[in-house]
Amino acid sequence: MNVHNMMEDLVTAEVNALYEQVKKDGINWLSCDCKNCRLDTISYVLNRTPPKYVVSGRGVTHSNEIFADHQLIADISAVAMDGIRIISSTKRPFHSYSREECEVKVDENPSYNFPTFTGTVLDGGTFEPVSGAKILLKLDGKVVDMVDMTWANPTQTFQSTKGAFTFWASPIPAVKAGESRKFEFEIEVEAEGYEKSYQYFDVPIISDPNKQTVLNMACSVKIRDIILFKREIFENDKETSSEKEKAEEKENKESEK
Repeated sequence: MNVHNMMEDLVTAEVNALYEQVKKDGINWLSCDCKNCRLDTISYVLNRTPPKYVVSGRGVTHSNEIFADHQLIADISAVAMDGIRIISSTKRPFHSYSREECEVKVDENPSYNFPTFTGTVLDGGTFEPVSGAKILLKLDGKVVDMVDMTWANPTQTFQSTKGAFTFWASPIPAVKAGESRKFEFEIEVEAEGYEKSYQYFDVPIISDPNKQTVLNMACSVKIRDIILFKREIFENDKETSSEKEKAEEKENKESEK
């Protein structure tokens, strides 16, 4: 048996039971109970619940006391109800698709598997995170496909994630395993009130025997912070620069006389 968080079993059962109860009661704020929304709710609860790990059959036996802890179950139920409400009001665009369409497809052919790319968009004046920025990832001038529809390109920054963004590019076929290739990526960033910004970075990749289907956040590339400058500041800088050039030109003409 591998390391397992017993809370996953308890939370999954409780979340599913609550969804069924809310549906039965005809609660009007429940807008969706698809598998993707349920999984989002389960993740919401697990991120707010202390884990209980086991690594053996004996550990599973001791876990019986966890499932008998009525206070713990009540606490999980309260968090789960909050999660169901939040997920119902902020459904992700792909929530209604079948789960199979939201998973990385298995491919046993040699592939260049990319790490995740993470970065942050900051205000050039305050160095505070910028929310609402649109980030587009390109390769060879073309928009990069993501591994599945749960990853967006372009993506967007939010206040809750403090200006951070993440991409996981779809693998590219290789002739054989062990090939080395350097990929040159381009990032375009734009946000209301800011000048558009561009970022470039190279990633050397050695092809693997198979397509990677499981996310490994330990394998990640941190892109240097992307700094955006307010449009009026940029325009003022251009005006100042223009005025300085005019003054220098006038000075040079007077010196020639």
